[in-house]
Amino acid sequence: MTSATVTLLGAGETSRPRAFRARVIEFLLVGGATLVLFPLAWLLRRAVGLDPAELAVGFLTFHAASLINDPHFAVTYLLFYKDARSRALGGALAPMQRARYIAAGVLVPLALLAWAAAALATGSARTMGFMIQLMFFLVGWHYVKQGFGILTVLSARRGFRFSPAERTAVLGHCFAGWAHAWASPADPGREVSEKGVIYTSLAHPAGLELATGIAFGLSALALLWALARRWRAERRLPPIGPLTGFLITIWLWTVYSSLDRLMVYMIPALHSVQYLYFVWLLKRNEAREAEGPPFFGRPTGVRLALLAASAVGLGWVLFRGAPAFLDGAHGARGALALGASAGEATADLGDTPYFAAIYVFVNIHHYFMDSVIWRRENPDTRYLLHPG
Repeated sequence: MTSATVTLLGAGETSRPRAFRARVIEFLLVGGATLVLFPLAWLLRRAVGLDPAELAVGFLTFHAASLINDPHFAVTYLLFYKDARSRALGGALAPMQRARYIAAGVLVPLALLAWAAAALATGSARTMGFMIQLMFFLVGWHYVKQGFGILTVLSARRGFRFSPAERTAVLGHCFAGWAHAWASPADPGREVSEKGVIYTSLAHPAGLELATGIAFGLSALALLWALARRWRAERRLPPIGPLTGFLITIWLWTVYSSLDRLMVYMIPALHSVQYLYFVWLLKRNEAREAEGPPFFGRPTGVRLALLAASAVGLGWVLFRGAPAFLDGAHGARGALALGASAGEATADLGDTPYFAAIYVFVNIHHYFMDSVIWRRENPDTRYLLHPG
């Protein structure tokens, strides 16, 4: 055996543990950490009791949001509005994708801004409440679509492609999960509070919960049938990591998110980590390409560090700095929100109406921007399939 052969064999042996570690880390980042956190949450409750455990987890996740949740929203703006002029007015995007870009980047934020301004100007908790309920309605759509991306993109990176029928089955399970998550539990219409805003929720009856539950169960059977059919034909299934991340996103983060009271605090952070992994994957590969000729751009590490710092800074402005300034001015002068609408009390908007408005605005806008950024028609998504 030659020395060159020995060297190659040694390199192969070294690369296998490295590849395994990379797959394990990826699995944890795209949802697998949930399976670790569930037993840890149970052990924490057993050790200190529910109330102290909930206080500790709530405190931790509140402050961790500055480095996880808030940047995950902020980085969407950095990705979406990069080269905005050429995307909206030039030839960087195909006509249909350009139309989506203009709708999500101009029309949606203008509509949301007018909606929030009307609620604040009239002191109407009812108007703000409708906006909050739109956010809750769309968040399930956002979660399941991200789960779909986890499954399809990471599977494609490993050479597994879904047929049109299989994609339909996967999407059917996604949307059925979204519908059941929104309809469950049944709600007769009750007074609730969110970010200090007190409003009456839209009623949805027990029959809707039952119907969407049946649809969700049937969609699970359809997905199982599609995967079994693929196994019979090719003896292949989607890679276990992406498939598990997908199922966790649909079942544990979307449909049965209230299964554990402590996990309710952690799911938004887990979702954000999942999202940020894909941002890192895309921007790392883009930066590596730009490092070489003919661009010879900044090193990949520098570009990623600048993006991370920008996302953290913008996240602080959106969710900490700007709301604190505006709500402080509102409290000091009482002039930034006018009198309440008929039959409502100004107090129904709470002590932080601007925080509520900005929070809901950013969430909803984030959902629409994402529906453009991560489409196959966006040329930048090619970086997600680069090896490495």
